[in-house]
Amino acid sequence: MAEQITRRITTAPGIELDVIDAGAPGDPVIVLCHGWPESSHSWRHQIEPLADAGWRVLVPDQRGYGASSAPREVGAYRSDHLSADLVALLDDVGAETATFVGHDWGALVVWDLARFHPDRVAGVVNVSVPYTPWPMKPTDMFRAVYGDRFFYMLYFQEVGPVENELEADIDRSLRTILWGGSGEMARPPTDPPELPPLEGTGLLDAWTGSVRVPDGLPEWLPAADQARYVEQFTASGFFGPISWYRNLDADWELTKDLPAPSMPCAFIGGSRDMVIAHRMEYVDSMHDLLPDFRGTTIIDGPGHWTQQEAPGEFNDALFSSLRAVR
Repeated sequence: MAEQITRRITTAPGIELDVIDAGAPGDPVIVLCHGWPESSHSWRHQIEPLADAGWRVLVPDQRGYGASSAPREVGAYRSDHLSADLVALLDDVGAETATFVGHDWGALVVWDLARFHPDRVAGVVNVSVPYTPWPMKPTDMFRAVYGDRFFYMLYFQEVGPVENELEADIDRSLRTILWGGSGEMARPPTDPPELPPLEGTGLLDAWTGSVRVPDGLPEWLPAADQARYVEQFTASGFFGPISWYRNLDADWELTKDLPAPSMPCAFIGGSRDMVIAHRMEYVDSMHDLLPDFRGTTIIDGPGHWTQQEAPGEFNDALFSSLRAVR
């Protein structure tokens, strides 16, 4: 069994990250980057198998999450800062390069990291969010598509309302979001004109639409794991995690003129993931957008929380993808 330790790593002035470190010094480094609303705990099924297979596994609670530093300035969550945190993890263990695996927002940051610091990224295996350059400023695009209808990324732009909503009952908030993105509750997207108005609508009501969230927890999320998430978001609050979304326009400005990631890249998704299930053309487009794309694995059944909903199938896909990008 691989030994796991959690330690604090300083990545920038005033910033410390809690990082799970497993595997042996000198082994090739792999960094697992979580999404929203998750934490390093979302990779609980992958850490030990990877370390046992000969990887040095680094899994941070990224900036704003868990017990890691959570600055109160929105600009502190730009992707150049988040990318620099990941590079600092490599410096801390004396690694020139690593393979990066990102899920959800972690995938977005890894795509940017691979453009900011291509010399530090040996390979990429991203999950759920394909490489898709924004054609224009993201919030302008969202407003063009959704108008005055509710879209969660527009709702997230203002500081205050979403924090107040989600922090009022963190257990309910996380349970609703995790159920709503799961394969069990997958459904076609609602046409924008049929969405509720942006003004006066909260995330939790809009997230599942007219579909009622089941009682209890999904089978893939035992109560102890839900309790761990609740503990972490009780400690951190939602300002930092939501502020990643508040930097979408700033991130676009930073990256719009950078070339696409040039290192070997692969992609894993769930067949019922709301991000890609009805937009598979974005997954297919990576064959043209990425110079060294090594292929896609779509796992039948899981929704957005791919590595948690189907850990066995996901681990098989991950090891296959890692062989492809090495």
